[in-house]
Amino acid sequence: MPADIDLTDILEFLPCATPDAWVQAALAHPEELLIDHANCEKKAAGTALNLMFRYVDKVDLLSKMSRLAREELRHFEQVLAIMKKRGVAYRHLSSARYADGLRKGARSSDPGKLVDILICGALIEARSCERFARIAPHLDAELAKFYTSLLKSESRHFKDYLTLAQRYSAEPIDNRVAFFREREQDLIESPDEVFRFHSGPPVAA
Repeated sequence: MPADIDLTDILEFLPCATPDAWVQAALAHPEELLIDHANCEKKAAGTALNLMFRYVDKVDLLSKMSRLAREELRHFEQVLAIMKKRGVAYRHLSSARYADGLRKGARSSDPGKLVDILICGALIEARSCERFARIAPHLDAELAKFYTSLLKSESRHFKDYLTLAQRYSAEPIDNRVAFFREREQDLIESPDEVFRFHSGPPVAA
């Protein structure tokens, strides 16, 4: 982990560490890492915008999600610029099962649905930061600097999601957080046949 960034809150929130096998897979798939990272930034912005359109009466949510969407789109642009510089074509990749696997556990009606989606968002943002930190020390200087800079700007996102989840819940969210942390750990630790930014470790040969 980068020494100058405090990830204590993130590491305490996540149920497990990224397996070492995923780190090795990331280093073996540099193009897929960048392409799927770009996809993740774009999808994160899309999630924020969707929440803004759906919950127009929640001013705090509108403010937080507007800022988050702007930042995620800026990061998307930055990844695209790195890809262009390195001659990596932006092509279609199938989605990881991670985000959908988390959200399948969300309740079907509000306010529970909103609370659960926000908790999922917190886990996704926290996991992204943890993975930035895990791979940064193994990358070339340009990518290491870029991923470390993302940590500095994105490490607060999971707290924004959690704060909103508690604000819009009529009861403590601890049980729902525990429920989704268990799902998240299973998705992170169980093997995946294809490498993605949020995939599990590769299937053993």
